[in-house]
Amino acid sequence: MKFALFGNTFQTKKSIHAERLFNLLKKNGHEVHIAEDFFHFLTKELHLHIRPDGIITNGQDYTAHMAISMGGDGTFLKTASQIGHRGIPILGVNTGRLGFLSDISPEEIDTAFAEIFEGLYQVEERATLHVCPDGEKLQAYPFALNEIAILKRDTSSMIAIKASVNGHYLTTYQADGLIIATPTGSTAYSLSVGGPIMAPHTGTITITPVAPHSLNVRPMVIRDDWEITLEVESRSHNFLISIDGRSETCSDKTRITIRRAPVTTRVVRRNGHHFFDVLREKLMWGADTRD
Repeated sequence: MKFALFGNTFQTKKSIHAERLFNLLKKNGHEVHIAEDFFHFLTKELHLHIRPDGIITNGQDYTAHMAISMGGDGTFLKTASQIGHRGIPILGVNTGRLGFLSDISPEEIDTAFAEIFEGLYQVEERATLHVCPDGEKLQAYPFALNEIAILKRDTSSMIAIKASVNGHYLTTYQADGLIIATPTGSTAYSLSVGGPIMAPHTGTITITPVAPHSLNVRPMVIRDDWEITLEVESRSHNFLISIDGRSETCSDKTRITIRRAPVTTRVVRRNGHHFFDVLREKLMWGADTRD
């Protein structure tokens, strides 16, 4: 197999697992290409002796049977944006904290990859969102696996977000922001501000306000083939669009369209691993501390 290896370039202690994984892949006769920033981090800062079959540079076209993301969920989301439309399935090795998207712990590397070498794994197609601001050109990859967040840029006052669904006016949110999340992203930022958890493949989107000024504004779940349009007003005359944590500034009154993207992100899961198991293990779902 041909693997593309991406990783967190800030975790000095935990990135040592990359050398172990690299040696495991090469020992079993597989081809390994490493993202340029991760390669320089491993060799220049950690002084690891790694000789990949190739270096993946920004903007380079490449193919692989599987991409490996070493880090936390933030690294996984960054890897997804770097994979883009290539359709390469992504496997997460969790060297971060929660690791909801990253399916394998460092202690499981040997066992998990033995299964992968035998083809014993699943690939899930996860829905993504596409954001298109009228009259503005985004510098970042405009597709999100987790969420699109509209946020105030300063700390002084709220922003007004006029929301419509399929051309029908919904409401105007007076809030610090608004999160449009996929089922995958429902356990991330949206959950932290009171949004619901949605199981993967439910074909839904959640609209969750951030610190709304009104008590009668609550999260809403809609179909993911519906189109959302947003118009933002701000006293500072600008606001932020955050796409899976990648933020850009937009000018006041920019009209934003958010819809389900025509492409998906392919996520590798080990056989026998289920979403509900991850909820219980990672989020302590339903745990009773009285036991």
